[in-house]
Amino acid sequence: MGAEEVLNLVDQLVFSARSEHLSDLRRDVFLGAWKGQTYDEIAQALGYGEAYIREEGATLFRLLSDAIGERLTKTNFRAALERYHNSDNGNLAISIRTSVSENSTSATVEDVDPNFIGREAAIAHLNHLINQGSKLILIQGEGGRGKTTLARKFFKTQGFDRYLELWMATERRNVTLVESIVEEWLRRDFNEEPGRDFGINLDRLKRKLRDENQRIGILIDNLESALDKNGKFIDEHRPYIDLLKVLSDSSVRAVTLITSRQRLSESSVSPDRYLLEGLSEQAWRQFFKNRGLSFESPAIAQMCNAYGGNAKAMKLLSGVVLQDFEGDVEAFWRENSQDLLLEPELKDLVASQFDRLQNSDPNVYQLLCRLGCYRYQDVHYVPIEGVDCLLWDTPKDQRRAVIRSLQDRSLIEVRKGKYWLHPVIRAEAIARLRQSHCWELTNLTAADYWMGSVQIVETVDDALRTLEAYYHYLEIQDYERACDVLTDVKNSRWGEGLPLGWLFYRLGLLQQMITAITGVIHNVVPDYRAGSLYILLGYIYRLAGNIHQALFCHQQASQIGERFDLDKLKISSLFNRGLCLRDLAEIEEAISLFHAVITLAESNDEYQEYKTYSLCCLAYLSSRLDQTAEATAFLGQAIARLRTASLTYWGKGYSLLFIGSTYRNLSCPNEAFQFYQETIQLSEENHFTQIRAKALHGTAQLYREEQNFEMALQYHLEAIYLLDKIGAKCDLAEAYFQLGLTHQAMGDREKSMANLRQALQLFNAIQAPKQATQVQQLLQQNE
Repeated sequence: MGAEEVLNLVDQLVFSARSEHLSDLRRDVFLGAWKGQTYDEIAQALGYGEAYIREEGATLFRLLSDAIGERLTKTNFRAALERYHNSDNGNLAISIRTSVSENSTSATVEDVDPNFIGREAAIAHLNHLINQGSKLILIQGEGGRGKTTLARKFFKTQGFDRYLELWMATERRNVTLVESIVEEWLRRDFNEEPGRDFGINLDRLKRKLRDENQRIGILIDNLESALDKNGKFIDEHRPYIDLLKVLSDSSVRAVTLITSRQRLSESSVSPDRYLLEGLSEQAWRQFFKNRGLSFESPAIAQMCNAYGGNAKAMKLLSGVVLQDFEGDVEAFWRENSQDLLLEPELKDLVASQFDRLQNSDPNVYQLLCRLGCYRYQDVHYVPIEGVDCLLWDTPKDQRRAVIRSLQDRSLIEVRKGKYWLHPVIRAEAIARLRQSHCWELTNLTAADYWMGSVQIVETVDDALRTLEAYYHYLEIQDYERACDVLTDVKNSRWGEGLPLGWLFYRLGLLQQMITAITGVIHNVVPDYRAGSLYILLGYIYRLAGNIHQALFCHQQASQIGERFDLDKLKISSLFNRGLCLRDLAEIEEAISLFHAVITLAESNDEYQEYKTYSLCCLAYLSSRLDQTAEATAFLGQAIARLRTASLTYWGKGYSLLFIGSTYRNLSCPNEAFQFYQETIQLSEENHFTQIRAKALHGTAQLYREEQNFEMALQYHLEAIYLLDKIGAKCDLAEAYFQLGLTHQAMGDREKSMANLRQALQLFNAIQAPKQATQVQQLLQQNE
């Protein structure tokens, strides 16, 4: 087998086992290993550290081992894959892949869908636009015309390797921020940890969409929710323009279909527009025939004409005929033709079906309205338990029949045990639910369901499911309970209980948490919970480089602490303000705050961990000021407490890191190296990406001081890679500065200047004038 052939086989095997294709990095690692390169050689060629490449290689071979049922390693994988390729299993995999490739523009037997009819011309037109070079196509039409169904079927049947979907909430206030969408795509669909800068994440997405080895389809559904009456994005969602610019770039291989009832009128983005017409009478007759109804009835032509061929109307009407009129098309139309023809719009059709259901089956009607409370946004569906809980006033033995009745009427979407409402149906359901007497109770019940549905937060999906309870409380303006969702301790995969807000930070869901906190922080009693949210919000802002916003949040927490005499808030806000000032190189002010933290901690045994953290910081800052005696004294106290005190994993990680950095500043490389290695090990075990990156960055400086420039560059580049992934601008600026110093020590002036300029740009961006001045002076000296 050639390298490309075996790479395609490996990608197919991984996709079959995990439903995800190989990332760009793992493809490169595999090709390097296939060529016989060592991990060190692969790392140098790709610009990463050897340890990181070795970890990626080990993960890849574990995935392959699971896929073919044989243990693969770097030494035996070639022979194993050759055997697999020559086996019946391998030939079958190649046969399937070849069949898909050769028939990429036509549906397979499994793709034939009796409910998808009459759109052959639409698919042909979309292919025509794409063949002419179109990357961005707007499918426009009224609600229920079948825009979304067409787009999904197109991606399913036209040979796309990967499919991403962005559904826009029907209510404008629930439309997801585009920053969160791009983060989710990078994390879930490309196995890439996003950064905290939107521009950087867009660049990463563009690189992924340029992949020559896969064809990617993207659906942006219900765009009108984010547009104003003139077809322009509303102010809070104008960043969507930047995403559309990336998706329309001529260099990407992706095709994006946008569905909207409204035309997009932004001068900077010009998608090709396809006006979707209603289905023909012939298509309606075929659909009724497929459902076992009388397809020759003249009433079908009249219905099709009345509703303009609307696809959703066709589906709804056939459901009503089946359920309420025992399949008699003529009887249905005799009873309903006059009312429906008065306003032949889908909205009126939906309203009439709600009214009919309310009169004929109040229990089913009540459930349909209650199901409107779910958002179907971050979590796109609810399982049967989420439907069942809304039937609290229906006997248990009757509940499944009620749910089934909704399915028969085509008023609820169901697939493999997942339930959701079509956006048009949900809009009517939630409008009616708000006017009912059980609006508040329904949201409370749904919130209880989401809270009880996740026992341990292990994944991003777990965290998002738990957060759904927050949105239900927000709907009924119960801000206190919404706050509780964010602050109450949850069990987690890390073996320690943490508030949901901090679990979102651990999982990298920073934008969602910023939005959630700002949604309640000004509407809750300024107590300990509110102060804790300010602390978390400030911590997230500091990581993202918004240090002055972080300082404001910690000052708010401090004021709450002082007002209500809450020592935990006082000491936490002091400590975090010290970290902010440390990042701004305001060393003397930071030292003063850490001393204040120690004073508070000494008066209460409950906060002794803060004393340990502060001693570590004081040791480090004193060593930065060349105060050797003070640094050594603080260091001795910190180490003694570190080995005996009870600390969180996070606190221990940072303590080890600062001790290592202090030893480095005190010219004790052996001790520094030891503590950095402990830091790296702890951070790898607990997914502390930032702490790990800072320890790698410190280790790089040790190697530079030993003039081991090869190792220094490896550690520098790996640290920069990790910091860039999470968007930690403060640490990234320092990392580029130190890399510039390493290149300077190597005599490579050009690379040194380039990295120093990058550092200067970042320091200016985070408004850190002292660091910026230091870098500027160094640049001037080297010019």
